[in-house]
Amino acid sequence: MSIDPQAVTFGLDTFGDVAVDLEGAPVSSSQVIRDIIAQGELADQVGIDHFSIGEHHRPDFAVSAPDMVLAGLAARTERITLGTAVIVLSSDDPLRVVERFSTLDALSNGRAELTVGRGSFTESFPLFGFAMQDYETLFEEKLDLLVKALSREPITWSGTTRAPLKNQALYPPLERELPTWVAVGGSPNSVVRTARHGLPLMLAIIGGPAERFAPYADLFHEANRKLGNAPLPVGVHSPGHIAADDATAREQLAPHWIHNRNEIGRERGWGPSGIAEFDGEWHHGSLYAGSPETVAQKIAATIRTLGLDRFDLKYASGPMPHEQLMESIRLYGTEVIPRVRELLAEAPEGEEPGSAFDEA
Repeated sequence: MSIDPQAVTFGLDTFGDVAVDLEGAPVSSSQVIRDIIAQGELADQVGIDHFSIGEHHRPDFAVSAPDMVLAGLAARTERITLGTAVIVLSSDDPLRVVERFSTLDALSNGRAELTVGRGSFTESFPLFGFAMQDYETLFEEKLDLLVKALSREPITWSGTTRAPLKNQALYPPLERELPTWVAVGGSPNSVVRTARHGLPLMLAIIGGPAERFAPYADLFHEANRKLGNAPLPVGVHSPGHIAADDATAREQLAPHWIHNRNEIGRERGWGPSGIAEFDGEWHHGSLYAGSPETVAQKIAATIRTLGLDRFDLKYASGPMPHEQLMESIRLYGTEVIPRVRELLAEAPEGEEPGSAFDEA
């Protein structure tokens, strides 16, 4: 698969990790949300293509309503696409999702997008009255309804998870096709389902080497061919952090990454993590951290290996200070992305750069 470096797009993702300041003192969730606005503004200014915010309902993440924060960014930015990473569709109402993001699209003058998923955290299910035994059915039916709602046609639908609909309209109506991705963590069935609905695929690679996800990208392309779909984009969401040099990035990120990993690990029955696991993810896994050159080389290799059309960096992992995140964003936009494009333009011998959507 050939890659056109100008066709690949680059994003930043945040969950609004509850942070500390440079002295290590806790920062309130309210301040974290205000800081996200400043981070999104900077991302717009330094030329990043996408800025996406994830939904969570837990004490370590400040954002439970991404569309509200994105609406604030719509008024403060000019060109960057504003999206989600992700909306937990299984515990939301697809019709309300479309109405909210149609509103965001109007506020942003056509810059809204969606990424939906089942969610790797399940707090929203009991919070909003959904049963975990319905996990699969909820997502399957709600994704089907979402696709119908995105069609901009009157909606007629029936299923087991809500009352049927007949010729239902939504307001405000979408004025264009709303870009909508499906995030997948590594289930072949989820990959095929995404192709069946004709939606782009976002691979959430948060541990282990990126190349182990190549079979999922291949499966997605093969499923689209068999379904008669036009080629659809594939993106990756992975964590990272950028600083002036590798040593500074490691010093800044490691304690927060380990803290975050151990907090989640205790809930899920994982063993304790430490610097050895961090270094393993840095050197051989899905952590895109270091100097601009180090990060650019790793991103370019991942784009080539998986044939990606988009790469999104989750730029906070644990309670990192706002000032360090701002510098990481600045370096990502001004140094990493241009360098990745340079590296992708260096096509292997005998291969000419082509469309990021073209199959070799």
